[in-house]
Amino acid sequence: MENIAQKEKLYNRWIVALSIAIPVAVAVLFTIRIPGVERLGFLPPIYATINALTAVLLFTAVIQIKKGNRDLHEKLMKVCIGLSLIFLVLYVVYHATSDSTKFGDANLDGVVSDAENAAVGVFKYIYYFILITHILLSIGVIPFVLITYVRAMLGKFPLHRKIARITFPIWLYVAVTGVVVYFMIFPYYPA
Repeated sequence: MENIAQKEKLYNRWIVALSIAIPVAVAVLFTIRIPGVERLGFLPPIYATINALTAVLLFTAVIQIKKGNRDLHEKLMKVCIGLSLIFLVLYVVYHATSDSTKFGDANLDGVVSDAENAAVGVFKYIYYFILITHILLSIGVIPFVLITYVRAMLGKFPLHRKIARITFPIWLYVAVTGVVVYFMIFPYYPA
């Protein structure tokens, strides 16, 4: 029992470190531009697809555990974590090669004019609400995913289930809104 407690303590330190380091690293990497590399415009549909696939697999994993299929549930969850890591890398690489796209910038000049702003109307507020909640929850879900995973890995299944009930809807929201944000901003991506 002591060994499990020691492992959990070590893992908890890693969870805290990663939960801080990942968002900080992403923020820092957003300030970096890769010289000589053109905009990698093919990446947003790929990472939107990764978000969609993650959402489907999260939902499937929950169905499988409810059916008692722990092995498939575990495999699906590992795939979801892997997909989230791939998404993160692609997202950072894209933003290291491209300026942020402005919602409503129909003529793609990098400025949202009063006329363009009026054309999108209330959808601007919906977009920014979804985007901001997506970003904040994508940061907040990191420790939840890691804690949920560690509890399962250590065989602490009652505690795993307890936190998974919180982790699942947050992670699912992040995955689904990632796709929604992509489709809302897509018309404003430069060609």
